[in-house]
Amino acid sequence: MAVQSAVGIAGLVAIAWLLSEQRRLVSWRIIAAGLIVQFLLALLLLKFPPSQTLFLGLTRLVDAVQAATIAGTSFVFGYVGGGRSPFAVTDPGAGFVLAFQALPLVLLMSALSALLYHWRILPLVVKAFSRLLERSMGLGGAVGVSSAANAFVGMVEAPLLIRPYLARLSRGELFVVMTGGMATIAGTMMVLYATFLTGVIPDPIGHLLTASLISVPAAIMVAKIMIPDDTRTGGQDDQPMVYASSMDAVVRGTADGVGLLINIIAMLIVLVALVALANGLLALLPEIAGAPVTLQRLMGLVMAPIVWLMGIPAAEMMTAGALMGTKTVLNELLAYVDLAHLPAGALSERSRVIMTYGLCGFANFGSLGIMIAGLAAMAPERRDDIVALGGRSIISGTLASCLTGAVVGILI
Repeated sequence: MAVQSAVGIAGLVAIAWLLSEQRRLVSWRIIAAGLIVQFLLALLLLKFPPSQTLFLGLTRLVDAVQAATIAGTSFVFGYVGGGRSPFAVTDPGAGFVLAFQALPLVLLMSALSALLYHWRILPLVVKAFSRLLERSMGLGGAVGVSSAANAFVGMVEAPLLIRPYLARLSRGELFVVMTGGMATIAGTMMVLYATFLTGVIPDPIGHLLTASLISVPAAIMVAKIMIPDDTRTGGQDDQPMVYASSMDAVVRGTADGVGLLINIIAMLIVLVALVALANGLLALLPEIAGAPVTLQRLMGLVMAPIVWLMGIPAAEMMTAGALMGTKTVLNELLAYVDLAHLPAGALSERSRVIMTYGLCGFANFGSLGIMIAGLAAMAPERRDDIVALGGRSIISGTLASCLTGAVVGILI
């Protein structure tokens, strides 16, 4: 299985090279550096004993945050939000309401993220990670800060840290910024996804954090393969204080979380409805192999070779491919929900872990719209470049996430 993942890494890099705008200018040093940094981070986070202790602590922290969220939702929404039911419950699973019990976690995480930024804790972590990327992969300071921040915050929040520099970034540097946003997930979403994956894989928050961290060098590498560029735009050494006080950080972080929560709920309603409509139309076609044609099955066909490159056995390619297709066409939240509800024997434990890493990214069409709108608002003079690079960033972000899955496939 490890050999398959190793072959897959070569295959995924080859795909990126074939899609390169200037194949002759691709730096093999960047490819080597990207893979080395990925493997070193993965080894440190997955095999180093103190990391396991850290992840155990993070798991307990997630449980505490989830319990705190339920305390808030049950106070506001009563039994619908997870509080004590006023009647006998015969089916506990039927009492779970996604919008009132799980998704409000985004509000608390948004407020906590703002507070950590105000206390200068998160900026210090980001700065340390950016220094590693600048020295190992030849990034300019601005792109290094944005790329490092993508491991912790969203595709719009990370570029905000280098907003004054966006207009001066080269086309290749801008593509690195966009790819980084597509290849990772925000910390606000990380904890939410971990709640869905509890019981599906061991230590879900540890795996999701590891996935987001080691996808950063993969994103830089793939972006520099597809659009080779040696430009190095300088960056800010110290970010200005954004919030007036801790309470201001909590209030404004919560307000930002409200917009994110409403957007998530609206997108879930629309996307699930669109999938149902598409499957209804596809049901008019003749059955194939004794089963009706569905969007998930079609996506499984398209993405099956890609998940094989990550290390998924041939017998599980269609199931895993359908998950990757759902993530690409719809979003990673629905893909993780599908992963959590797979029958017991649909994927092996190893395959479930690999898919957790492969799905850990924002590379989908809905996120593309959010990123284009956000970046265009920050740098209106670069709107044409941002729109032109949008479609390629979905491909590059997907390839980066799949590379992360293949690296983990070698190590587990």
